[in-house]
Order: sequence, then C-alpha cells, then structure tokens
Amino acid sequence: MAERADRARMGILRALNDTMRPIGASQIAALLLAEGVDLQPRTVRHYLMQLDDGGFTRLVSRRMGREITEKGRQELLTSDDHVSRVGIVSAKVDTLAYRMTLDAEKGEGSVIVNIALVDPAEVGRIVREIQLVAAQDLVMGNMMAVAESGEELGGMIVPEGFTAIGTVCSLTLNGILQKAGVPVVSRFGGLLEIKERRMTRFVNMIEYGGSTLDPLEIFIRADMTRVRNVVLRGSGIICASFREVPTAAVDQIKTIVKGIKKFNLGGVLAIGRPNQPLFGINVSEGHCGMVVAGGLNAVAAAKELGIRLSFYSLAGLEDYASFISAREVLRKFR
Repeated sequence: MAERADRARMGILRALNDTMRPIGASQIAALLLAEGVDLQPRTVRHYLMQLDDGGFTRLVSRRMGREITEKGRQELLTSDDHVSRVGIVSAKVDTLAYRMTLDAEKGEGSVIVNIALVDPAEVGRIVREIQLVAAQDLVMGNMMAVAESGEELGGMIVPEGFTAIGTVCSLTLNGILQKAGVPVVSRFGGLLEIKERRMTRFVNMIEYGGSTLDPLEIFIRADMTRVRNVVLRGSGIICASFREVPTAAVDQIKTIVKGIKKFNLGGVLAIGRPNQPLFGINVSEGHCGMVVAGGLNAVAAAKELGIRLSFYSLAGLEDYASFISAREVLRKFR
C-alpha cells in the first residue's frame, strides 16, 4: 500500500514538473490517466496536501492550482521511479488519439492541441510565422485557437501576462484515422532534411516508445531545426514524424486526407510503397511508411526568429470550433 501511495505522489510531482505551470487536481488526474494511473481528483487532492506538508508542492491559488517546488524537483531527480517513465509519451499519444472526437466528415469535435505562451505584444509576429509555415504545408493546418490571461485553452489556464496560441498537433491525424478503422503506429519523431524543396532523409530520430517527452519538442528546445530556412530558401531541417499504416488502407487514408483539407487540416508529406523503405526507414511486412509534418514546426520557426515563448506539445484537447484563421487572430489583436 505504501509503495502504491509513493508511486502516486511521484506521478503527481512528475505531472507538475512536466507542465511547468500551476495546475489543479482534475488536470493532474487527466495527465496521470495518460500514464495509466487512474486516480480520482479527490484522491489527488489528498496526496497534494501531503506533498504540501512536505514542502514538495505549494498552492498558487485555488483557481490556478499547485506548482512543484525546488525540493519537489530534487525529489524527482533522486527517485528511482524515473525508470518507469520510459514510454510515457507513447501512452499519452494513444490516450489523446482515443479521446479526441473530431468527425472527419463534418469537421466537428475535439482535436489534440499544442500550446505556445507568448507576450501579447508578440502575437502578430508569431501568427505571421504560422501563416508562412502553413503556406508551405509544413504543419497540420493554418487554423489556431487563442486565449488570453485567465482564460482556458486545452485544459490550461493561461497565466497572467501571457497569450496562449493553440495549433493542431499532427497526432490528431492518428485519432482521425483510428476512428475510421485504420490502425496507425507512431514509430518516431525526427528531423527531416529538405534540399531545394525536396525531402531527402531523416538526420535524427527518437522513438516514441522510448521517450518521456515528445521527440519533436526535444529537438526544438535543443535548437536543432531550420524551419525558416526551408520556408525562405527551400533548404533546411523540419520536424516530422514517421508512422506505419497497413498497405490495404492506403487508398482510404488518401481519401480521408483529401477530405479534411476542406477544414484546413493536412500535414501528410509522403506515403511510401508497400513493404518498401521510405527515406531509408524500413517498415513491417504488409505496411507502408507515412511521414507527417510536425505540428510544432510553426513554433520552431518563431523560436528561430527570436520570439520568446514557452510551448507545450500534446497539451490536451480543444474543440475545433474554437480555432479561427490567422486573419481573424490578427484582427482581434490589432
């Protein structure tokens, strides 16, 4: 019983540490569920009070929730429980893809959202970067959701002094295909080299099943992308993910991808031949490779431009009805 409680407390600390912002018990419970830990918000609150007493967490406000303390971070670093984190991002991908509800024929329902927090004065610049990257089909779509301080987006309460910009995560495509009966396996996230507007090879990759963070988030934080070079000069490095799909479903996939374009959604860069490598990556028998542009490419471009921002991949779910065009966002923040 004590071991189970310790794991629950460590899971709560991880959730607070990974989100890098104050969150409440209900949000923590949802994050833990993505890891396969099923705790009710009431139980989470019980553990949070214990962690508060130990100095590992602190209450910011009843509305915003709690945050991890430096003592809590040290506890995570010295804990053996970090071993159990391997593969967490893979579980989160599967959970969010299952829970999203977007109807590919109606364009209604929820999608997986990535969130960037920016200074309100920078909204215009980052939106223009999103426009440029979307025009090259290097993201999932050109629509975005915007929330101001105190408002909620993807389950996040926007902190004071920030504006949140939500973009559609490319893993939304997994949910769309799975709801159509097409099984999809996300193999890895990587850096895709582009030369003279032609995709050439993956220069780096991280398996989803062996990472605790979204691989694309890791590459962007490490300043390994050159998305703006691709947009402006036709050569550079973008984020992309490699997935496997059944050969028998390729025609259906192409039909679905074509259909969602009317809702300003896309992102598929290439679909390989049956049982054949795609950009040098082997696939399982009876499958094809599929390369999808990273939904964070626009964030990467903004970061390369020098815009200061915080960003969170796989942040949560947001109703697609909340997404508006770049023109509408710019009009709102004029």
